[in-house]
Amino acid sequence: MQSRTVIWILLPALILPVWILAAEGNAANGKQVFSNRCIVCHGESGEGKEAIAKAMGATMKPLGSKGVQALSDENLKKGIVEGRGKMKPLPMSDQDVADVIAYLRTLKK
Repeated sequence: MQSRTVIWILLPALILPVWILAAEGNAANGKQVFSNRCIVCHGESGEGKEAIAKAMGATMKPLGSKGVQALSDENLKKGIVEGRGKMKPLPMSDQDVADVIAYLRTLKK
């Protein structure tokens, strides 16, 4: 009985650091994911491709702009996972999303 109590007390202490580390993004990995999944519409440095925006009848804000950079990580995640405006949802692992967001933060102007 006592060993079960100790396990239930220690288990969160062991799992929490792993969960926190998994939630942190790696910008270098995010750049690779961005290159594979996002570059077609958003361009190499997140400036947005005018021809794509025009064809979709949409406006693409540069990802390094103040407006985009002011969004919370949670808001950016929601846009990636659920889509936003004309952008379709992009199925990605939580780690890939965190990595892409970390990369997007490097685009800040």
